[in-house]
Amino acid sequence: MRNRAGRLPSNRLLMEMLDNKYQVELDSIKGAIQSSDLLVTYLETEEEEDYQALREAFEPSIEALYEKVASENPLQLISLEEKLLDPGFEGLYVTRILGYSVLRGEIDELYRYKRPQNHFKKVLLAICASPNFDLIQMRIGQGVQIGFGLSSNIWITNLIEQVEGKRVKAFLESQVLDKYREVEHRRIAYARYQNQFSINYHSAEFPTTTGELKVLFSSLKHFLMHRAEIKANNSSLLPNLVAFLNNEQFKYGKEYVQVLSLFANFYEPGEHAGWLRDTFNTARNQYGAFNDDYFGFQEELLNSDLEVDAAADTRVSALVDKSVEDDLAAYYRLMDEIHTKGYVHDDVIEAVRAFYDQHEGLSTINECLRRSILGHFRRLLTNLSEEAYADYFEMNKVFALYIQIFNNQQFNQDVKKYSLEYVAKLLKRYTDKRGKDYQEIKRFVSQTFLDLGFMKEKEIVELFKTRRKKRKTTA
Repeated sequence: MRNRAGRLPSNRLLMEMLDNKYQVELDSIKGAIQSSDLLVTYLETEEEEDYQALREAFEPSIEALYEKVASENPLQLISLEEKLLDPGFEGLYVTRILGYSVLRGEIDELYRYKRPQNHFKKVLLAICASPNFDLIQMRIGQGVQIGFGLSSNIWITNLIEQVEGKRVKAFLESQVLDKYREVEHRRIAYARYQNQFSINYHSAEFPTTTGELKVLFSSLKHFLMHRAEIKANNSSLLPNLVAFLNNEQFKYGKEYVQVLSLFANFYEPGEHAGWLRDTFNTARNQYGAFNDDYFGFQEELLNSDLEVDAAADTRVSALVDKSVEDDLAAYYRLMDEIHTKGYVHDDVIEAVRAFYDQHEGLSTINECLRRSILGHFRRLLTNLSEEAYADYFEMNKVFALYIQIFNNQQFNQDVKKYSLEYVAKLLKRYTDKRGKDYQEIKRFVSQTFLDLGFMKEKEIVELFKTRRKKRKTTA
């Protein structure tokens, strides 16, 4: 049942319960805390340094367990965090949990939460009720400020009203900062706060109805993309992915195709390989807009931080029934040829030219092809050593061919960007302006960058211009 605002009912259990193996380890940590001499000392003194000693002794064990769950069963992270709110853990690690709850919420372009963050609320209320609040509050100010800045005033007011104690209420009220009324201040503060967290805290909820799909899909998609980006072990997610793609309510639409695409490109299907192939080709045959939706999302993936590399293309190509003649089959036949012979091979270059000419220059499928080839260039130039600059000189002949085939300004600009980054590495490595290496690099860049339209003569002169060091002045 759903309320009219489209929100999920508060009693709807979407998180996965914590596996018993993690619960056993968690209970062991809690028992060690409660039987610790450090806890006895802290309870006697209630001094900050004694509480700090307790943190230093036990938080590493909690974090190790947290990282294990995040890696193996990320859908159980919310359950783990709620269990860590147990008073038996004495508030240890709760400051980190608060940060994860703040950052996990999905935000819009105005840097506001798209929906109320009930988990953040639960964590904060647990902190407010903790007997160790006075010590914990000294380490949560920034997190509370960011969380409040991303939330609505009504939500904040309702939360504070649930808190008992004037002192605690006063603390919360002091964390509502006027400067966060401005979107730019929220954006800057959020980015700075996010940079403080390197651990993987990402989790998600898989929808089961079309109503839940509308509310949860955006965060689910970004979670699945993040798991692919960090190349995590995603075997625990396979049952959820299978259930999602078998759900008749979700067949067929853009959300369905995007989850199917992520599964096909980046996730090892294990025992579901045959099922995935059948599911992929059934959707392709029964959903008329499949190719449009697939390549539309493929373009998004190719423009993201994900590596849509040979491994991803090979996974999808193995699924595609190529007896069905369409753009999907033709595209992945071309990908197979590129990855087998290499994009520098004459046959491949001509195959790319023929494929590209069969479609409109600005079509989505052609953009996917351009971004795919650009990915090869980027990986080459990123990994090419400075000593191998002669190989870079030779590869520019290939760059020029693809520039001529695509005749696309954005592609040219991107090739220029990666080329300039590599040249900058060369100039940092070869600093002797009279040396053979420097002179070869200068001659090549001066001619080639001019021919390719990467730079004008004046810009090239400026690139190799000697920078005079400022003389130190004495008082």
